[in-house]
Amino acid sequence: MRKIIILVSLLIVSWGAFAQHNHSNMSNKSKVQPSITVERSKSASTIIDNYMALKNALVKEDSKTAASLGKILYDDFVKFDATGVAEQHKKEVTTIIKDASQQAKLISDNSGNIAKQRERFEFLNKGVKDLILITGSDRTLYQAYCPMYNNNNGGAWLSTTKEIINPYFGDKMLKCGSVQQEISVK
Repeated sequence: MRKIIILVSLLIVSWGAFAQHNHSNMSNKSKVQPSITVERSKSASTIIDNYMALKNALVKEDSKTAASLGKILYDDFVKFDATGVAEQHKKEVTTIIKDASQQAKLISDNSGNIAKQRERFEFLNKGVKDLILITGSDRTLYQAYCPMYNNNNGGAWLSTTKEIINPYFGDKMLKCGSVQQEISVK
């Protein structure tokens, strides 16, 4: 009986230590960066809307909806009108659109494979953020970061709120992460 009490005590202490562990210190990448201000623009509004819907499908672990939204995002990128982009950024925007559309297509092609969709979403996120930094946004966005995603290499995503709802782990670690940066609109 004494051994059982000691074992239970050790388990409780271990669990308490794990529960108090601060995941935000696991990577230097998780440090909060200064806010960025971008131009007010609606040029990427549809892409932002469908990116957010895709993020929410990944949060819910809904691979079928994520695949459907990947196809919609692919079409959004193909249709993106870059005529208003400053000449010095046109080549960069063309590259971003090409890469991001490829990631959206891979998300679409991997219905039923949420892990692969999340992997592609990480790369898609970079493209969407880079596009917003160049072309602007119609709303304030927040870049959140989870240091535990991808074997503790971390992964970022954009959100319309400061609330952490992690698309990389779904219900397993829904609140893992922190706001890393605010992208505000002039």
